[in-house]
Amino acid sequence: MDGRFVVVGAGTMGVGIAYVAANAGYAVELVEVAPDRAAAARVTLDRLWHGAVEAGRLDPDAAADAGGRVVVAGDLAGLAPGPDVLVEAVPEQAGLKRAVLEAGRELRPGLLASNTSSIPVGSLGTGVLGLHFFNPVWAMPLLEIVVPDGTPDDVVGTARGIAVRLGKRPVVVRDSPGFATSRLGVALGLEAIRMLADGVASAADIDTAMTLGYRHPVGPLELTDMIGLDVRLDIARTLQAAYGDRFAPPPLLVELVEQGRLGRKSGEGFHRWQDGKRV
Repeated sequence: MDGRFVVVGAGTMGVGIAYVAANAGYAVELVEVAPDRAAAARVTLDRLWHGAVEAGRLDPDAAADAGGRVVVAGDLAGLAPGPDVLVEAVPEQAGLKRAVLEAGRELRPGLLASNTSSIPVGSLGTGVLGLHFFNPVWAMPLLEIVVPDGTPDDVVGTARGIAVRLGKRPVVVRDSPGFATSRLGVALGLEAIRMLADGVASAADIDTAMTLGYRHPVGPLELTDMIGLDVRLDIARTLQAAYGDRFAPPPLLVELVEQGRLGRKSGEGFHRWQDGKRV
């Protein structure tokens, strides 16, 4: 397979997107302006391929080939024009996303996309499509394709083809704040945080109730830790502005973010984490 796939932002989501794109045969350019985060991204990617080999999901040659298809770059300006796909995966801040997408447009990608999980895609620029991946990207089979009004059918078809190549099952939704998945998922997560603050049950028991009682793969508080409490707070504020105070972030969530308890990436949120695993 061939083609170029540019990912802007080497946080948790950006690294995951780069990983699955490389496994799908794309030449991947992962753009990250912060040198420490760029270095950490390469370490994480190597760990993912090593783990895939250890688990028998990839043979060593395939993992080595995929790893060799990823280049980490410091900025967009140095990239050659004409990538097949350019997707931004920077923090959930509308102004930042608009700026990144505008810079990405200069490369004339075949598909220009945002990985936003809550911001209306149509507000991020003309010709932008939503490609909303889920964390962890390498394990979650869903890809939500968010379609602003006026998007040509062939563009949606291209996005579907990319999803299938990446090994994802696409769902297509109309552009609106929170789309389908975040709107439902955040509502559940915020209520779980309110229940914890009210002393209804422990974080562990609330999560167990949803995994055993409703067959969720992880509970809402553990999932919030995996996403990042800061990310969930940004999404909640976006949805609150769109739909009112039913999406108002609980004070406990605000307090934990202010304390730097951001979940898995900081080592502590609603649960404690070590080496990426809940302890």
